Amino acid sequence: MVDPNRPVAFVEDEDLLDDVLKLAAAAGCDLECVPDAAAARLRWSTAPLVLLDAAGAEHCDNAGLTRRDSVFLLAAEPASKALWERAVEIGAERVIELPGAEAWLVSAMADATEAPAPTTGRALAVLGGRGGAGASVFVAALGLTALRIGQSALLIDCDPLGGGLDLVLGAESEQGLRWPDMHLRAGRVAASSLHDALPSRTRGTTRLTVLSGARKGTAPAPDAVAAVLEAGRRAGETVICDVPRALEPAAQAALSRADLTVVVVPGEVRACVSARLLVERLTELGTKPHLVVRGPSPGALHPDQVAKAVNAPLLTTMRPEPNLAHSLDRGDFTPRPKGPLATAARTTLTALADQPLRTTRILRAAS
Repeated sequence: MVDPNRPVAFVEDEDLLDDVLKLAAAAGCDLECVPDAAAARLRWSTAPLVLLDAAGAEHCDNAGLTRRDSVFLLAAEPASKALWERAVEIGAERVIELPGAEAWLVSAMADATEAPAPTTGRALAVLGGRGGAGASVFVAALGLTALRIGQSALLIDCDPLGGGLDLVLGAESEQGLRWPDMHLRAGRVAASSLHDALPSRTRGTTRLTVLSGARKGTAPAPDAVAAVLEAGRRAGETVICDVPRALEPAAQAALSRADLTVVVVPGEVRACVSARLLVERLTELGTKPHLVVRGPSPGALHPDQVAKAVNAPLLTTMRPEPNLAHSLDRGDFTPRPKGPLATAARTTLTALADQPLRTTRILRAAS
């Protein structure tokens, strides 16, 4: 019986195939090599990853195989212009130039041998409309609410000056890696590795995994943020990023991959002014954020007035969470199931699930 989790290679170039088989062995990957397009068709919809060289790509294109995710084109370095054009034609995710991208390919094949998730996860970016708006608390509420309703989630702390998501969750003393320990730059990381290395909570078969900052003021590398975010998406998890207002490169890495971006805005005039500047900057970066308006409003501003002042659509509102400050200080923060934070979190998670997935551009694989 064919293992549906085996990656597939349709590679006619013998030198390339020999290189790929060696890399597969290093990755512990049982690579299935197919001889023609007919054999490739049998595994086209089930293989977690498909590797093609120029000839294999041409045969698959001529055979009319439909576009799918996780198709990669192999080439001896450097790849020709014709191969890049072929990659666009067949909808390949990347062109893998060997030997420069060997480390990336080993990691990709190792990751592909894991049981694939039935669906691709979605990514959410959360920002505060002003300092102290409560974005980090809302990120934690989103993660805990996802766990409660049966969704595995990955929280990514992108704010080097935010104090750390582990502190919000009361998990600062739990064992596991934080950003300074990760030593990630680029490439691909397996979700199982994150689950093993990071602090987490479980509820039945679902898991909340947290990659927090470490209160050292250093932002993670943007390529590392991208690698962790994509690992969570491939695992079918809801990825929630706490993004700083400074919109530095790590923040932009999260924003460019987020399926939905929300800005938490207190119902205050000064907060509206600050949030509007942030929304304008986000719009320049190609992101169209939605608002979560936090009450009460000292000046009795209606949420619709806040949305109009900020010039962004209103997603949801939330009243004050009772005893929030005390629970955060005690380290036992858990949103009440029917409380304001959990209600706003469920609305946001529902909106995220309804968003179309962001498309992946064809990029050169990092060496």
